[in-house]
Amino acid sequence: MNDALRGIILFMVLTTLAGECEAEESSTLFEWAVNVGGPDYTGADGTRYVSEEFVSGGEVGVLDEILGSQDPQLYVSFREGDIRIDRPIANGIYDVTFHFAEPAEIGEGERLFDIIVNNRRVLHELDVVLSRDGKTRSALTVTIPNIEISTGRLHIEFSPTAREPVLSALVVRGKSTEPDTWRLVWNDEFDTDGRPDPSRWTMEEWPARVVNDEDQAYTSRPENVLVENGRLVITARREDFEGSRYTSARLQSQGKGDFLYGRFVVRAKLPRGMGTWPAIWMLPSDPFTYATTCSDEPDWQGSADCDAWPNSGEIDIVEHVGYQMGHVHGTVHNKAYYWAVWKQRKGRILIDDVDHAFHDYVLEWSPERIDVFVDDTRYFTYINEGRGWESWPFDRPFHLILNVAVGGMWGRSGGGIDDGVFPQSMFVDYVRVYERMP
Repeated sequence: MNDALRGIILFMVLTTLAGECEAEESSTLFEWAVNVGGPDYTGADGTRYVSEEFVSGGEVGVLDEILGSQDPQLYVSFREGDIRIDRPIANGIYDVTFHFAEPAEIGEGERLFDIIVNNRRVLHELDVVLSRDGKTRSALTVTIPNIEISTGRLHIEFSPTAREPVLSALVVRGKSTEPDTWRLVWNDEFDTDGRPDPSRWTMEEWPARVVNDEDQAYTSRPENVLVENGRLVITARREDFEGSRYTSARLQSQGKGDFLYGRFVVRAKLPRGMGTWPAIWMLPSDPFTYATTCSDEPDWQGSADCDAWPNSGEIDIVEHVGYQMGHVHGTVHNKAYYWAVWKQRKGRILIDDVDHAFHDYVLEWSPERIDVFVDDTRYFTYINEGRGWESWPFDRPFHLILNVAVGGMWGRSGGGIDDGVFPQSMFVDYVRVYERMP
């Protein structure tokens, strides 16, 4: 073999190896996570946080107790002050998740700051205390999706309005390109005008105040719920009706669509305005599985004498309260962690156009974990801790619920109900349930 031929063969081998390395690198999901002010740390969901790098400014502080997170150690350290993050990064589209906990004993509105990413203001006047229901030392995660990097660097800064900004941790993720491993098993495309399909949905009829001190009556009237133009429309109205000042609708699939694990995709456009509280969520189809103080009565919801909730669990794929437009929440509730003890596990993502664009609101649920997405952005994960039903009642079938509440404890907490915004509707393009293929 002459030298020229050897050179050609060597060139081909090196080119092939380089291509394989490049393909392997491109198929690996980019993730950079940093524990601000603290040591290396591996989160409950497997995220590997590195000790501080590319973070400067402010002063390091320490907390001794944190509520509302499966990773309390992540919030033990934080920075407060003129915090800056500057890191080289390949150009592309990324999701950025910020972790906060209010370290001072202050009230709502006493610490406010903006977040600027590569000269774009992505969050205005964040109030950590307000966002954690008035509580300090409680974990808050906020995800900003689809941050475009075009300069080869990620630069983040914080601009204060009141007091100094705080930050506990940061996660930057590239977009996943995992192959489709799901098979459709149940769906409603809402392609027939008229009433919702009775083989899939039951329409609840309730007066006001049954649960969560909600202000609306739920009806099955076409004024509140119908299918038209290929979409389910749930409309909340300001009207006097059987002792209530508002009406709306709530649909559920119990006995018609009950599921244990899977991928749930609901494509929807949400209402807007003070007092609106739309939700896409799940409750146990047998609510008494882990109850200890109940009789088997159908009106267990809202009963002070029945602990079916929170014992048997709840999964919120999306909640949105109109006084914080664009803040979308994913949450789980159970005996160990729920809102009344200020320990609920939850995440939030900021979506600018929830009220005038459709998005896929997604849950992936397995025996090991629960992941919640908007479109292709994962913003909340809850891990099975293996400690029994108190923290993981999610081992029994659940059913889907679609509703638009008005007011209630959460819907009114941002300043009441603006009667001038009604009527307001949630539009659902489809509901699709998948099982994982073997």
